[in-house]
Amino acid sequence: MEYQIIWFVLIAILFIGYFILEGFDFGVGILLPFISKDDTDRRVVINTIGPFWDANEVWLITAGGAMFAAFPHWYATLFSGFYLPLFVMLLGLILRAVGFEFRSKKSEKWWRRTFDNFIFWGSLIPALLWGVAFTNIVQGLPIGADMNFTGNLLHMLNPYALLGGIVVVLLFVLHGALFLSLRTTDALKERAESLAKKLWIPIAAITAVFAVLGYNNTVLFEGLGLVPGTIPTLAILSFVACFVFIRMKMQGYAFAAMAATILLGTAVIFYGLFPNVMPSSLSPEYSLTIYNASSSQMTLRIMSIVALLFVPVVLAYQGWSYYVFSKRVTRDAIPREDV
Repeated sequence: MEYQIIWFVLIAILFIGYFILEGFDFGVGILLPFISKDDTDRRVVINTIGPFWDANEVWLITAGGAMFAAFPHWYATLFSGFYLPLFVMLLGLILRAVGFEFRSKKSEKWWRRTFDNFIFWGSLIPALLWGVAFTNIVQGLPIGADMNFTGNLLHMLNPYALLGGIVVVLLFVLHGALFLSLRTTDALKERAESLAKKLWIPIAAITAVFAVLGYNNTVLFEGLGLVPGTIPTLAILSFVACFVFIRMKMQGYAFAAMAATILLGTAVIFYGLFPNVMPSSLSPEYSLTIYNASSSQMTLRIMSIVALLFVPVVLAYQGWSYYVFSKRVTRDAIPREDV
C-alpha cells in the first residue's frame, strides 16, 4: 500500500474542505461593509458565521499538521519559501479573530467600525494570498537540488499569481453572498441574492481569462493529461449550474453548485500536480514529489490508523454543529441594547 498517495489525497481533501467552508466565511467577511445598511445588519451578517468560522479554520490547522507529519520536506520548502506571505496571512487571520471577539464589547460606532475593518481585511488578505500561493505552486517555483526555494517575494508577486489571488477572492465573495442568501431574511436576503446575480458574469469572465492564461503558464494540464479534462469540465458545468440556480432563485442549489465548483477547482490543482507537490521551474529533477518529500512508511502507517479513528468523529461533530445552527438569522434576533 502506498501511503504517500493516501496522504496526498487526504491533504487535498483537507484543503478542499477548508476552501469550501472558510471560503464562504471569507466571502461574508469581505461583504460585511458593503451589504450592510446599519449596525443591526452588520450584527446579522456576523452572526450568520459566528458559530462556524473558528471551527472552519481547524481544517487549515489539520492540513498543515498533516503536511508537516506526512511530507516534512514539502512543509519545510513551502513555509520557508513563502514565509513572509504566510506570516501576513497569519496576521490577517488573527485580526479577523480579534474582530469577531471584540466587536460587541462596546457600543460606540468608532469601536465597532474599527473591528468591522479587522474582519474585512482579515478576510480579504488571506483569501488573496491563498490564491497567490497556489497559483505560484502550479506555475512552478525556483527550487534547487537541495529542496530550497531560491526566489524572492517579487518573484511570487508576478501578474499571473496576483490574478489568481483576485479570482479566489471573487469566487469566495460569490460563495459568501450565496451563503448569506440562505442565512438571512427580508431586505438583507434580497440584497445578497441580487449581489450574487450581478457578480456571476464578471467573475466568470475574469476566471475564464485566468484559466486560458493558465493553459500555458502552469503544469496542470500536463499533469491532467486531458484537454480540457474531465475534472475541469465538471468544474465549469457546476459553475454554470450555479448561475442557472441563481436565476431560478434556488439559492440552496446555487450554494451547493458553488461549493462543487470550489471542490472541483481544488481537485484540478492537486490532481494536475500529482505526483509532484511543488514543481521546480529550474529542473523537473528538483521537483518535490510525494516520494522524495515524504516521511517513512512506518510514520505514514501510524498516521493512517489515527486518522481512521478520529477523523469521522470530527466530521460528525462539525456536521452536528451546522445542523444545530441551521436556522436563518433575523434582525429581530439582535437585542436592542446591543445595537
